Amino acid sequence: MSAQQAVTGAALSGAGLPGAVWQRMRGGNSLLPIVAALVGIWLVLGAVNPAFLAPENLVNLTLQSAPVGVIALGVVLVLLVGQIDLSVGSLSGLAAAVVAVGSVTLGWPVALAIGAALACGVVVGLGYGALSTRLGLPSFVFTLAGLLFLAGVQLRVLGPFGSINLPFDSWFVRSVQQGFLPTPAAWALVAAVVVTSVAVQLTARARRRRADLACASVPQIVVRTGVLAAVLSGIVAYLGSARGIGYSVVLFALLVVVTDVLLRRTRWGRSVRAVGGDRRAAMLAGVPVQRTVVLCFVACSTLAALGGVLAAGRLGAANQGTGGADTYLVAIAAAVIGGTSLFGGRGSAWSAVLGVLVIQSIANGLTLMNVDQAARYMVTGAVLLLAIIIDMLMRKRREA
Repeated sequence: MSAQQAVTGAALSGAGLPGAVWQRMRGGNSLLPIVAALVGIWLVLGAVNPAFLAPENLVNLTLQSAPVGVIALGVVLVLLVGQIDLSVGSLSGLAAAVVAVGSVTLGWPVALAIGAALACGVVVGLGYGALSTRLGLPSFVFTLAGLLFLAGVQLRVLGPFGSINLPFDSWFVRSVQQGFLPTPAAWALVAAVVVTSVAVQLTARARRRRADLACASVPQIVVRTGVLAAVLSGIVAYLGSARGIGYSVVLFALLVVVTDVLLRRTRWGRSVRAVGGDRRAAMLAGVPVQRTVVLCFVACSTLAALGGVLAAGRLGAANQGTGGADTYLVAIAAAVIGGTSLFGGRGSAWSAVLGVLVIQSIANGLTLMNVDQAARYMVTGAVLLLAIIIDMLMRKRREA
């Protein structure tokens, strides 16, 4: 990097790291404002009711967030390509019903029942992809039809009883309800994540320096690594004072990390953003638009089915209310509140994490304050409306 480029980079970034942070917050792709909003929500709820920030309650919050978060992660993918899936709630309910009926009524091994539930998600995703790419139908229309159709299939699968309890002593229910990462394993995971983060940042810095491109300085890498290590260590230590980190939460975090890497580091991820940003331009540039859209629908439906499987394991049952009317609303709201654009092309896998934590934190805090369901819906709706307004303003700013 030349001296002139270094001076220009320093001027553009303000005054070092604080200036870079400010520039990122002003940009449309930063998650920092959402993190700040989440911290603010936690501080307010903790001040109103100290029980909210208790380790045991936060453990429950993470367990509640995992199934919906997995569904929201799939919603992020379809929103990135400018589509939407309104049937994720019904599909998650159907997947829960398949697991319950297969493992209890039909006597299948639990693993086979889970595989059948995930296969349902793959089939539904392929069907949606064909309707979108081959027939050109709007995703709002055929996923709304899918919502109704899959809800009917769920009722038919459950049969006349309408509710099936899973064996409490099965490995599946025990893992989801009572399975927590051992403390040594949790700290080893933190160390592995920090070391991997350092290696990735140093490799990216060396590659960009060889290409004579602007890159992160060593102090910036040190600060980022220190913040990451402090946050992860605080989470493990604080939650470890109660029951710890559940296996379902670890699975959700792993899915988010893998999805984030795929979106940022692979050709498929670049294709997803290109299709969502400008579909016609992506097609003219040689991007496989149809294949990308189909894969996003398949990923969304499969993750919705997995979310239903986790929900069945957490509740230890599947019934007619599993994947109910508000499931898809919460999942879509979580993706949008987390910073994913409804117009495609902008968003992150971490949007699912932040968005679902915002929604579940509000619901959990209001429940602790004995606020009724009506007020919870109104507050969540107001937060969603605010997120959509911000999304519109950012879109107009980018177009200008």
